[in-house]
Amino acid sequence: MNQNVNSPSVALVTGASSGFGLLVSVALAREGYQVVASMRNMQNKEMLTTVASEAGVYDRIEVISLDVTDFATVESVVNDVTNRYGRIDVLVNNAGFAVGGFVEELSIEEWERQFATNFFGLVAVTKAVLPIMRTQRSGKIINISSISGRVGFPAMGPYVASKFAVEGFSESLRLEMLPYGVHVVLIEPGSFKTNIWSKELQGVSVRSDSPYAKEMKTIVQYVNRVAKTAPPPDEVIRQIIKAVQSPTPRLRYPVGRGVKLTLMLKNWLPWKWWERIFLKTFNKQK
Repeated sequence: MNQNVNSPSVALVTGASSGFGLLVSVALAREGYQVVASMRNMQNKEMLTTVASEAGVYDRIEVISLDVTDFATVESVVNDVTNRYGRIDVLVNNAGFAVGGFVEELSIEEWERQFATNFFGLVAVTKAVLPIMRTQRSGKIINISSISGRVGFPAMGPYVASKFAVEGFSESLRLEMLPYGVHVVLIEPGSFKTNIWSKELQGVSVRSDSPYAKEMKTIVQYVNRVAKTAPPPDEVIRQIIKAVQSPTPRLRYPVGRGVKLTLMLKNWLPWKWWERIFLKTFNKQK
């Protein structure tokens, strides 16, 4: 290990080619971190390098290739980072995408693909950093979840299920690692200007004879409408930095317009009431 007492804290970020991953990589570098920004396809690094250069932090960001679904290589990549910098102080698990569609019409392969990245990839990277964080007796593991990890939504079953899995995993891991000084945190954004849903739902093909064709069209229109009016992701990035800098971060950070109210209503209302309100609101979109 090449650890130096004067060396900066080190942050590893997955899914850093765009969206939250790109922005948090630059934000952490601005805060003085040495950032290792990973992405599956290195051909997509141009946007990150451009934004980092404009922010004056290009020299504090190393871009590496990491496919979180290549479980056989995840550990070796993380070990390389540890050997190069001597430590990992922050892990931001951001790599993910969204599969849309109604359960009846989705293949098992699509479910497996969704979970491979959003859940098992997150678990693989987390497992790989735990030994060094446990040895350091310090560290922050920031898992980018979603309001969809707390609230179900039609035609988003695979994505919702993967985020519910991340929530349960994070709760359990937090209780395991707190005695070692390692804090696990969930960031739960609502709707923000990222392309995760609009990009994926544009690729959803619904058969004209599908019994869900009308509903799917309504949902795609709804998602596109929300995407147009959604705020930029600055608030999410601020909450991530807040959690990273806190000596005792909370488990959950819900972020976004109406998110806390939605969670409060779901937690307090009888399910039948919640169901009725939700379906009435959804049917208004038709």
